[in-house]
Amino acid sequence: MRIAAFQRLALFDAVEQAAEVLARDLAWAEAQGIDLALFPECYLQGHSYNEAIARRRALSLDDPDLNALIARFAAGRTTAIVGLFERRNDGVYNSAIVAKSSRINGVYAKAHPLEKGCMPGRDFPVWDESHWRFGINICADLRYPYTAHRLARKGAGLICNPVNLMLRPHKAEMWHRPGISGLQICARHTGCWVMASDVVGSNGDGWVSYGSSAIVDPNGVVVAKAKPYCEDVLVFDLPDRQPERGFVQKAAVIAT
Repeated sequence: MRIAAFQRLALFDAVEQAAEVLARDLAWAEAQGIDLALFPECYLQGHSYNEAIARRRALSLDDPDLNALIARFAAGRTTAIVGLFERRNDGVYNSAIVAKSSRINGVYAKAHPLEKGCMPGRDFPVWDESHWRFGINICADLRYPYTAHRLARKGAGLICNPVNLMLRPHKAEMWHRPGISGLQICARHTGCWVMASDVVGSNGDGWVSYGSSAIVDPNGVVVAKAKPYCEDVLVFDLPDRQPERGFVQKAAVIAT
């Protein structure tokens, strides 16, 4: 299975522009034979820790406008994982949709949201793609080992981690390396491959992200890492079939 992690400039309140970038990237991904493409946390509308902003940006998965966008940017054979603020009933969730062939095939909601007003997700779905099974943990979920372990127990061989490490400059510097270390610890303690997709740039209010996109093998070896401070895309070929393996259950505290 060929996978790709896209590191892209952060966009804010620019859904149409984000959809254009996604359409361009996914057209390129299909031409490159990419089976699964990962994009950053809350990429579609832009991330925020502000409750009012998150609620204003949130979109329902049955919104015709959202589905029209998905039909435009995820029309091909490449499966895309795209982060967004999701409106569900009266709640707001920090979610990631799984989309392919112009439709949403599923959604994962962040189990441990740090964003004010966001509800925690309770489900840990997995999906099959090209003889592999994958699941999603979003950003801070990796601090809690059980979130990745739940996916591994369901047979996932790949854990996809959309992140958005846009922080105050001193915090962005502080969390850059631990962000990669968290992926390595997750991989070693689950026996899964792990890939992360982050944003780069600034939000215009002094917050910055260096970019912590990476792909890590089950032994914790970083096999691909994005260049800091700039847009990048990581492409890696996993084995044609997911290896048979037992779930590696170890006590762990995963720090990011």
